[in-house]
Amino acid sequence: MKILIAEDDAVSRRKLTAYLEKWEYDVEAVADGNEAWAALEGDDSPRMAILDWVMPGKDGIEICQELRKEKGVPYVYIIMLTARDQKDDIVRGLDAGADDYVTKPYDPLELRARLRAGRRILALQEALLSARDALRFQVTLDPLTGVWNRAAILATLRRELARAEREKSALAVFMADLDHFRRVNESYGHSVGDSVLRETAQRFRSASRLYDSIARYGGEQFLIVAPGCPPAEAVKQAERLRASIGGKAFDLAEGLIQLTLSVGVATTSPKEGLDLNAVVYAADAALSRAKVAGRDRLELACADDFGAAAAIRPDQAA
Repeated sequence: MKILIAEDDAVSRRKLTAYLEKWEYDVEAVADGNEAWAALEGDDSPRMAILDWVMPGKDGIEICQELRKEKGVPYVYIIMLTARDQKDDIVRGLDAGADDYVTKPYDPLELRARLRAGRRILALQEALLSARDALRFQVTLDPLTGVWNRAAILATLRRELARAEREKSALAVFMADLDHFRRVNESYGHSVGDSVLRETAQRFRSASRLYDSIARYGGEQFLIVAPGCPPAEAVKQAERLRASIGGKAFDLAEGLIQLTLSVGVATTSPKEGLDLNAVVYAADAALSRAKVAGRDRLELACADDFGAAAAIRPDQAA
């Protein structure tokens, strides 16, 4: 593990460096507080630091206080090293943000034990952060297909609508539905249907742009948000989505399964300033027309589709 030593006394700094290297730490040693702050602010900064209280430039207390103000950076475990041993001094150092306190002259074995304790705390923090990120990942993804879930895509759409209005750019939303998907479940079973949905998500990824967002909206229905996509490009994109399904049969252990896709397309212009409910409703209305018109086709949302969304009660909104 990388560790920073900030100690202005050259003899003490070399002695402490020798101990730490013997204990297999990757040591970065500096002679004053300003150098220490630069090291902690830089790329690949140390996760542990031993700071002398009194040194040129920023002292140990100042560094602790400034470091604890920083948000969104990896936590640095700090051990304050000083000749001050009064309780008031210890309290002041800990209140400033130090995690531990070692007085000079220090016992090398005690220091080594305190460093081990610090490493355990950092390891626990890493485990907690990993668990939090994993949970956040699970909450926002559809567990079957691995694409975004309904809540996540609506949050994305809300952000993209705001950005489109702010940047005066176009936005397209696709509501896509596998035609006659119920027959797959009825004929082959739900496990085969699940395999089809997983492969559908993969095909949509391949047919979409890297910065498009794809979600399983519910059942066999998917919602795709495409920023910076004007109407003419939206039609081409919808056709690519449709061809990704209808152009190749699903080759499963149970045999070849041929399916088609219906798509409803809603596009917004930079001047419209539409809300989330109106766009989703319009895309869904266009999808319904595609189904009624015979499936395996795309339909564009019209002005009436957007206008009808205004009549939806709040509890009916997407």
